[in-house]
Amino acid sequence: MERIVHVEKLRMKFPGGESLLFKDLSVSFDRGEKVLLLGPSGCGKSTLLQVLSGLIPNSIEVPMKAEELKCPSSWGYVFQDPDSQFCMPFADEEIAFVLENLSVPKQEMKERIQHHLRQVGLKLKTIHTSIDTLSGGMKQRLAIASVLALEPEVIFLDEPTAMLDPEGTKEIWDLLKGIGRDKTVIIVEHKIDHVLEFIDRIVLFNGDGQIIADGPKDTILSLYKNEMKEHGIWFPGVWDEYIHDNKPVREDQSSDGVPLMQVQGFSGFRKKEEKIKVEELQVHSGEWIVIRGENGAGKSTLLHALMQFIKTNGTYELMGTPIKRVKNLTDHMTFVFQNPEFQFVANSVYEEIAYSLRIDKRTQQEIGERVHSLLEVFRLEAHRDKHPFQLSMGQKRRLSVAASIVIEKKIILLDEPTFGQDSKNTFALLEWFEEYRRRGITVIMVTHDDHISNNFATRIWTVKDGNVISDEKVSTQSGFVETKVLSL
Repeated sequence: MERIVHVEKLRMKFPGGESLLFKDLSVSFDRGEKVLLLGPSGCGKSTLLQVLSGLIPNSIEVPMKAEELKCPSSWGYVFQDPDSQFCMPFADEEIAFVLENLSVPKQEMKERIQHHLRQVGLKLKTIHTSIDTLSGGMKQRLAIASVLALEPEVIFLDEPTAMLDPEGTKEIWDLLKGIGRDKTVIIVEHKIDHVLEFIDRIVLFNGDGQIIADGPKDTILSLYKNEMKEHGIWFPGVWDEYIHDNKPVREDQSSDGVPLMQVQGFSGFRKKEEKIKVEELQVHSGEWIVIRGENGAGKSTLLHALMQFIKTNGTYELMGTPIKRVKNLTDHMTFVFQNPEFQFVANSVYEEIAYSLRIDKRTQQEIGERVHSLLEVFRLEAHRDKHPFQLSMGQKRRLSVAASIVIEKKIILLDEPTFGQDSKNTFALLEWFEEYRRRGITVIMVTHDDHISNNFATRIWTVKDGNVISDEKVSTQSGFVETKVLSL
């Protein structure tokens, strides 16, 4: 076999870091291989992809050295955060930028652009659509389309389906199986069910960025299950094991009194265009509401409307008070963005969590105790002095949650809080949310993970084409016991 990507005795340390991320790491990939890099959140998988592609140190300056580094001459890279790779403001221009660099004739451009958009199932009213108006999942499809337009020999995939709904995830992996048949594909992914059908090899890492196993997928999955469980690495059946050992009991904590939140004839707008519509919904204390629907359906927009980030009209009351008369909405509600970097304001993990406490004029002792507690709960203690942007995506996600809930509010709104997380941190987050719910706090969460809907939610709102079409009440014993159709 021809070795096409290789690194020998890699050493790396991020500025300000106390220890090496990699210490004498060596790994090789042959032409045509399909390889999954599997390990806990924060172990360095995404960073290794950037080294293997040459992004580090050629484009991203990070101190590193290696006895040998062989990067491919023809490659494409799908980033974990699609916003970080876009060069142009419009969807068609993003793909055209790639085609121009390949010297594709102008008269062929439109047809090629439409072909690549169809490839990834990205349906747009017009191909000249502003990227800023796309949902997270739609952006991921566009990022994949722009990479496929390169027709590279090697494809680096950093959680390419993290923001996609289950159907979209299957579609993308089916596509990648087809177009990647003759290519070398190196993958970082936590959602492994569809990946396993595609790959032939797994490189397994521990939390310190060390390779603990490397071999055929079936061998790794059968011989290293205990190690994967110990390090919180996703493996087939991990959810079943967790539910068997930790079956959540969803008692109804809500009351029939004055609703905590109530909307009726409610709409949210972006640039005067109605993007989300709700006929009627009531929310009570102690509920765990999951919002689900296809990518682009309007799930995140619904959260933005409830937080008043966008213009709204209709009836919207919080604890019986019209929303326009609520002086400080954030005294009662907190929000965690889909992209955690949107809400970071400080230069260290510690100060990010402490920020709201300082504004609230808490004592230094109160701040220290509260921040230390959350650093431990969210497994960020070892990173307290790092800049938030130096964290892995999973760590950034946990930090954004910790910083948002550092001062307790009655309602927590979360947009895909578990994407990019390993199993250990996913379950820890869910248990933490459940503990809050039992104390009467309401959790409203956008997620594509049916395991969360099936095992933690007390209600499920379904959004389709900008409408909340149903409201389902969930029972532990009998599944869905009440479904209210809101819109067709």
